[in-house]
Amino acid sequence: MPNARRKYLTSIVLLLVAGMAIGWLYDAPLVGLLVASLLALAHQIRQLLTFERALMSDRLDDAQLGDGIWSQLLSRVSYFRQRSRKYKRRHRLLLKEVRNSTNAMPDGGIVLNRDFEIVLSNQAAETMIGVRMPQDRGQRIDNILRDPVFVAYLKSANRAPAIELASPLSDEVWLSCRLVPFGAEQHLLLIRDVTETIRVNRMRRDFVANASHELRSPLTVISGYLDTLSDDPDMPNDWQRPLAQMRTQAERMNRVVAELLELSRLENPRSMRDEQDIDVGAVLAFARRGYAGEPGVPEIVIEAPLTARLHGVSAEIETVVSNLLANAIRHTPAEGRITLSWMSAADGGACLSVTDTGEGVPEEYIPRLTERFFRVDSGRSRDAGGVGLGLAIVKHALMRHDAQLDIKSTPGEGSRFSCNFPAARVIAAEPVPIDAKRGGH
Repeated sequence: MPNARRKYLTSIVLLLVAGMAIGWLYDAPLVGLLVASLLALAHQIRQLLTFERALMSDRLDDAQLGDGIWSQLLSRVSYFRQRSRKYKRRHRLLLKEVRNSTNAMPDGGIVLNRDFEIVLSNQAAETMIGVRMPQDRGQRIDNILRDPVFVAYLKSANRAPAIELASPLSDEVWLSCRLVPFGAEQHLLLIRDVTETIRVNRMRRDFVANASHELRSPLTVISGYLDTLSDDPDMPNDWQRPLAQMRTQAERMNRVVAELLELSRLENPRSMRDEQDIDVGAVLAFARRGYAGEPGVPEIVIEAPLTARLHGVSAEIETVVSNLLANAIRHTPAEGRITLSWMSAADGGACLSVTDTGEGVPEEYIPRLTERFFRVDSGRSRDAGGVGLGLAIVKHALMRHDAQLDIKSTPGEGSRFSCNFPAARVIAAEPVPIDAKRGGH
């Protein structure tokens, strides 16, 4: 290319010199220079127009531009165009393969831009929620998934790992939706059909609830007869110990049945809810009074500087506090200390926590503490009266209040169970009028 430029400039200079020389022979060198310049300009305009027609007609090989710089320019443009076409073909094949692979996925995938508008989707997403491409490209995803739970999920700053909701196409189909970052200022919405899992969980929940209901009546009869036999003064002394053991196990079974029924109720999204503003400080005080004067109970302290109330179901919050407190008492020696606190959180929410100085839990067991019937030391927990359902009940009760349970524990030092409630659940306390404080009218 440098040689072509040099040759091109040399030919222009020679043409101008020749024109000037011919004009000099006729005593008009400037006229000769002007004529030569016009000829050079006309030739370049002709080459430029030929070059433009070749580009527009996409027939670069048929253009007649000679051997100069224009011909080399045309060759270079032809080379870049062919390379661009090859890259486009490769990109088209790659895009087709990606499209085929995503369409083969059983899970739905939708690419959203920063405004949650649809960019791409696969066939599974079209089948699950009714997205139509390319008609719905540019449509906001919450115009298709109008479920309030999903809309709140999109707006949430701290999103849950996934949410479950009914398909907009059928109430019998349940979907798990998860939003993850994707590319530059984009999101990928992953959709999975969890209908079978929901159905199995519902069957399990119904089975547990029905079995617990069926066990309640015979357990009541057995407990009644055991109480009668234990109070019988004519009962031989040899029978006293077996009867006491049977009564203990019957009471334990009654607790298991009661907690299973409570857990089934909490897991049922259709169960009745009577929400109100709860004075959490009063709930903590009531829970502490329930253990007042009992032997072997460690010191229980309340730290509740937050005066705001919690909007929720009072009975369920009381269950949370009682289960966490009972768990702390069970694993804390009598010389230890338990702190019940109700404090504000940095995000505008509130934190209800139970902290103890007990034996603590090894880190590897912490993720499993809320599983049903899980006990770190099953023998000790059984002797202490635990059945392994209390923390599972706490977890599901908190889920019904949009809250999360955070557990921190160090073996030999103690544990802290924190219930983190969002700001939407915290109701600021109304200020007391001055006259009311003074007792005026």
